[in-house]
Amino acid sequence: MSESDWDTVTVLRKKPQKSSQLKSEQAVNQARRSGVQVDTSSKYGAATNKQQGTSLNTAKLDRETEELKHEKITVDVGRLIQKGRQGKGWTQKDLATHINEKPQVIQEYEQGKAVPNQSVLGKIERAIGLRLRGKDKGTPMQPPGSKKK
Repeated sequence: MSESDWDTVTVLRKKPQKSSQLKSEQAVNQARRSGVQVDTSSKYGAATNKQQGTSLNTAKLDRETEELKHEKITVDVGRLIQKGRQGKGWTQKDLATHINEKPQVIQEYEQGKAVPNQSVLGKIERAIGLRLRGKDKGTPMQPPGSKKK
């Protein structure tokens, strides 16, 4: 090994900073220290979890005066689900598996605690073969393909 090997100097260049790094607090303070003019501006409503715009429901809620609660499924619909399920000899878990929902969902519907979801109600209707919505609740559903005359 010769003496000249130790004299070589390698210069590592720093990569230019990304725009996200330029905005960091550290970079801003560095710029302030070096006397560069720093422009700070905040966008309106930035970094808040506010959604803009009012929906029709908001106005309806504003006009409403009494305590507001979501519509819950009625107890008679819960009983119909229970009746239809037991008619097929299914447990709540069996029905839940059949319609790809959690057993807890079936339990809430049967107890009348669930907020009605039309897609879930439709799946339960088809699984147990009883109507749960409309004026003819509790009547057996027509098999698919057969039209009423």
